[in-house]
Amino acid sequence: MERPESCGDRPVAGQQTLDIEFRGVSKRYGEVTAVHPTDFTVPKGAFVALLGPSGCGKTTCLRMIGGFEQPTTGQVLIAGADMSDVPPYRRPVNMVFQHYALFPHFDVSANVAYGLRQIRPRLTSSEIARRTADALAMVQLAGFGSRKVHELSGGQQQRVALARALVNRPSVLLLDEPLAALDKKLRTDMQIELQNLQRELGITFVLVTHDQEEALSMSDVVCVMNGGRIVQLGAPHEIYDRPADRFVAAFVGKTNFLDGTVLAGDAGAGRVRLANGMEVGARLVGDAAPGSAVSVSLRPEALRLGAAEGGTGLSGVIRNRIFLGSTAEYAIEVPLLGTLLATAEHDAAHSDLLKPGDRVAISFNPGAPLAFPASDNKTRQRESSNVEVVS
Repeated sequence: MERPESCGDRPVAGQQTLDIEFRGVSKRYGEVTAVHPTDFTVPKGAFVALLGPSGCGKTTCLRMIGGFEQPTTGQVLIAGADMSDVPPYRRPVNMVFQHYALFPHFDVSANVAYGLRQIRPRLTSSEIARRTADALAMVQLAGFGSRKVHELSGGQQQRVALARALVNRPSVLLLDEPLAALDKKLRTDMQIELQNLQRELGITFVLVTHDQEEALSMSDVVCVMNGGRIVQLGAPHEIYDRPADRFVAAFVGKTNFLDGTVLAGDAGAGRVRLANGMEVGARLVGDAAPGSAVSVSLRPEALRLGAAEGGTGLSGVIRNRIFLGSTAEYAIEVPLLGTLLATAEHDAAHSDLLKPGDRVAISFNPGAPLAFPASDNKTRQRESSNVEVVS
């Protein structure tokens, strides 16, 4: 791939490592704090997903990087340069908006080529046409160049917006729910294409999404936000396997929560008595001292189902079954613990499935349970966040 050209009088980073840095950045709208004071850095070439529920501050952070919002306090730096007085069109970034932001009076090719026509010195017409065609082919819209925007489906319009943002090969690409309008198969295809493109170009991608699967599958680093704060930041498997608190465990993926009491614990490992009297080993997360109430997280895939034979272990009755092809999900009613969700792999060679009404024994690996303080039903409240994305 060619190196990205500078567009107009955008600032150029020279030999510096291209990255994004927040220094004490916050954003308030009147009395409402959208983003609490936050520091973090993103090195060149990272694929970072800002993940969280609606209103958590992730889109506000993205818009401050792009220059569409200005911080109330702090500085946003790109490639080591303070962006405080730099308007969006002069920043070395491009953005794919959730609602397309296409020019309705242009055809598809003209929309995609718009940024190329702003480059100085000017590109030749043949070069613009070649790169426009390449960008459309990349998003599976080859042959659509002469169509008007209103002739496209919502998913096709989103792909045009993606091609328009990528055609200039920016230093940083900002993606605000870019695949939301696509059907499942095309969404999966585009996730792979975006990953491949990001690796090939070696530029920084920052993705905003509320879709946990999308964040975990696409990014190198996941930044989980809630209430305007960064709750946890790490590799996808770290976020899923070692959530920092109950909010992250509940928001990222599916899990079961069981009430319990800590019997003993040391250096993160302890014994917990569940509400039905059963004792289990658990990894203690946060301030879970002996005698304290905890909420024990068990992922559905960590549960193993077998024939119930009247033992002293955990058992219950299947109330619902959801067949998903490669897996099946079971809702199991367990006395004194409530309903647990379990996921089991489906083997076509042994297609007999458990069914509602069956009694089953439930087991799990000793390291599967995570115990969070029972009071930790919301994101831990912190006065500030200081985190760094490690490439």
